[in-house]
Amino acid sequence: MCDTGDQQTSAAVLVKEPAATIVETLKDITSYEGEDAVFECRLSRETTQDTQWFLGDVPLQSNEMNEIRVQGTHHTLILRKVTLEDCGPISFKVGQHTSAA
Repeated sequence: MCDTGDQQTSAAVLVKEPAATIVETLKDITSYEGEDAVFECRLSRETTQDTQWFLGDVPLQSNEMNEIRVQGTHHTLILRKVTLEDCGPISFKVGQHTSAA
């Protein structure tokens, strides 16, 4: 804001977060029934953008069957004690970017 006494003007600054991109993509996993399957993805930067893991078209959340971890730019999905029903595509999405295995 600038005030000269009889005149006044103001402006605002808006800072946008640059979009994160996927720099380390998912890799296919072969696992035995009852083992854990671990998927890892790395982003170009830490981000507050929404990220989401999917098994097929189903969004995943952390629970007793799935563990989702975020450490800086490193995102990990652990499918606990996989069964034959867990076979299928896994994908990770951030913004407009997707990686699949």
